[in-house]
Amino acid sequence: MKLIIFGPPGSGKGTYSIRLKERYGLEKISTGDIFREEIKSGTVLGKEIEHFLKEGKLVPDEVVIKVVKNKLKNLDNFILDGYPRTVEQAKALDEITKIDAIIRINAHKEILIEKISARRICSNPKCDGNYNIADIRKTVNGVDYLLPPLLPKNDLVCDKCGSPLIQREDDNLKTIEERLKIYENQSRPVLDYYKSKGAGRVPIIDIWMSRPPEITVEKIIESLNQLKIK
Repeated sequence: MKLIIFGPPGSGKGTYSIRLKERYGLEKISTGDIFREEIKSGTVLGKEIEHFLKEGKLVPDEVVIKVVKNKLKNLDNFILDGYPRTVEQAKALDEITKIDAIIRINAHKEILIEKISARRICSNPKCDGNYNIADIRKTVNGVDYLLPPLLPKNDLVCDKCGSPLIQREDDNLKTIEERLKIYENQSRPVLDYYKSKGAGRVPIIDIWMSRPPEITVEKIIESLNQLKIK
């Protein structure tokens, strides 16, 4: 099974991909996680990436493509989180492998801003612990949101490895709004690219981020089962 999970910053891609990874035994490939490891390690690449992230900009295609291509070598069972974000990245992915389905997560801007601002991640770069302290119960443009917080058992400590939880430096209002703007202007054409591929079109599963992860993930799994993807 070769999947892409797609959606704007804060739409829950990381949380859902982790749960799908556990359900299907997928290799979870997140460019964001890879980049943060490079930054924490202080590599030349990490310093270059850090500059772009702090300004809320996307890392250049040539850098991202190289990292992903290396990660996908000999893999037949994976979920891509945060890639592709541009049409050029999507075209490069076509040359590497064939994707079975795209999972598109939808949410309104004000919900995304609230969720991102409340996000907390594990400080251990080798751990994928991901939490959120926001408790969202509201209706936006006809969509009812019931999103309780995803809290650790112990305050600000990761359940998985016991490391402290932190807020990402780029999870501030100014940078969040810039990232959402970039998504609208640059990343959404990726979906148009996949839709326009005719007979080779990749199925797109549309899901609203309006309920807790366990409910949303079951909706995703139901859709995957309908596509009969193995």
